Amino acid sequence: MKDQIRGKAEELKGKVTGDRGEEMKGKARQGVGNVKKDVRDVRDDVRDEVSRNRMRNDENPDAEPGPDGGVDSR
Repeated sequence: MKDQIRGKAEELKGKVTGDRGEEMKGKARQGVGNVKKDVRDVRDDVRDEVSRNRMRNDENPDAEPGPDGGVDSR
């Protein structure tokens, strides 16, 4: 979020002053911020999925892994 805000400020500064380089630098920084946010979102999704799988395994410790690696609750 910090990169996105800083990038927007740089972009606006570039627009106001007519400095195309500063404007592009701001847009690039915003892009970096967006990528960082996306990576954090994916990381959180993976952690949530791992946590859910652990809970399922704890509920049924005798279950055998299914063909897709998940737990088969036969």
